Amino acid sequence: MSTHLKIYRRQRRGLFAAVALALVAGCTACSPLYVVRAGIAEIGILRARQPIHEILNDTTVDPDTRSKLAYVVDARRFAAENLGIDVGDSYTMFTQLDRDTLAMVVTAAWPDRLVPKTWWFPIVGHVPYKGHFSLQSALEEEASLANEGYDTWIRPTSAFSTLGWFNDPVLSTALKTDEVEVVTTVIHELAHQHLFLPGQVEFNESFATFVGRAGAARYFCTREGSGPQSIKCQRALARWRDSQVFSNYLDDLVKRLEAVYDDPELTPEQKATDRLPIIASGLQEFDEQVAPALESLTFASFRHENVNNATLLSYIRYYKRLLDFNALLKSHEGDLAQALSDIKERVRDASDAFDVIPHTRPLESSTKAVPRD
Repeated sequence: MSTHLKIYRRQRRGLFAAVALALVAGCTACSPLYVVRAGIAEIGILRARQPIHEILNDTTVDPDTRSKLAYVVDARRFAAENLGIDVGDSYTMFTQLDRDTLAMVVTAAWPDRLVPKTWWFPIVGHVPYKGHFSLQSALEEEASLANEGYDTWIRPTSAFSTLGWFNDPVLSTALKTDEVEVVTTVIHELAHQHLFLPGQVEFNESFATFVGRAGAARYFCTREGSGPQSIKCQRALARWRDSQVFSNYLDDLVKRLEAVYDDPELTPEQKATDRLPIIASGLQEFDEQVAPALESLTFASFRHENVNNATLLSYIRYYKRLLDFNALLKSHEGDLAQALSDIKERVRDASDAFDVIPHTRPLESSTKAVPRD
């Protein structure tokens, strides 16, 4: 079922370079016009870059922009010095865009299975989304996919990573949030440079969510950030806990849906029908049990969206097994740098990186609060 503009929600998560990388070797499912448009847009972003240190000293730039860019600089330093991430030259530059959204991301999935449609790009492999710098182009692609029978969803993105292939700038679209989200976004995107596994999008994005949220909490709860008693520390911790609660809720809902989708005695049409009451009860559970337990507004827009397989997969992509990542972090006594090093070593030769992340005991229910560290 087609999504609509009213359900868009601004996700500050990375859109891998279905833009610059398309220029390198092309996209097997992309038209020449798409590649040209993406290339022109990416070139424009790169050509408009300005060194952040110059902007910080420019008093004609508005104070809010300069203040948040100062957090970008410090978050980048924190990621390098405290988390052991090779930050390269990324996020030392800034690009002011003439729009509120970087790109629109189209995702799709069949209504009888939690399997995304994928597009192939060089370097990153198969990815379950396709970015468009034009809303009209995204809507046209969504309509075409819906006509083929796919569940679809369009969402905006305000940041992306080229995995170190280019000097990624901070975009003005990524600064339209508070300081906690700005730092979370920077660390999230830098996490992709620390660890990226081609073709394993769910692991890559969930790992980056873990690093971004846990990293931001550690940054703001130290004296380097704002201190353990600060509002920013409490906000960062609350959003990290909420991410784990939401992840647990999604994991449970997915298990119930997969029981239907994996039933060999059901036809595709029956599966598409039988999923509906499961999704409905899952949304009721969210309203009555999950939402009241959340401490922040991070997931406030979830119920304003047309929840289907494409929507769910988009969320699963970023919030899969976060409790397990946190349990591994606790096994390193909260040392995030050690946890990142351990994870990188564990997944080195894994065909499915999640297989080497130990399972922890799930929360007793989706509503049970994550223990406060």
